[in-house]
Amino acid sequence: MKKFIGASVLALLAVLFATGLAVAQSRAQKVLEGKVLGSGDAPLPSAIVYLQSSKDNTIRTFIATQDGSYRFGQISPDIDYQVWAQYKNVKSGSKTLSSFDSRKLVTIDFHIKSDK
Repeated sequence: MKKFIGASVLALLAVLFATGLAVAQSRAQKVLEGKVLGSGDAPLPSAIVYLQSSKDNTIRTFIATQDGSYRFGQISPDIDYQVWAQYKNVKSGSKTLSSFDSRKLVTIDFHIKSDK
């Protein structure tokens, strides 16, 4: 009888653990990446990319690398975001990263007309 109870408890723990993993994977964070490009698709290093949360209006920033790329990790999948770029006081159009977008890796490139 003790073996049966022990096996039952072990099986129940295994099911709960597997369920917990499934929930954790479905709630995985998103990653947003892309490039900031100027005239002729030239990269714009040092452009600033802004990520604004619709939940509390907080803004995260990233300064583009030498090849114009940027990356935001650990983005909540349950919140909508506005994202835009700026280079030498010239702002790109704003784009929306929707909570309904189920992709875990989202790529958004920005094009800014510049005199680089």
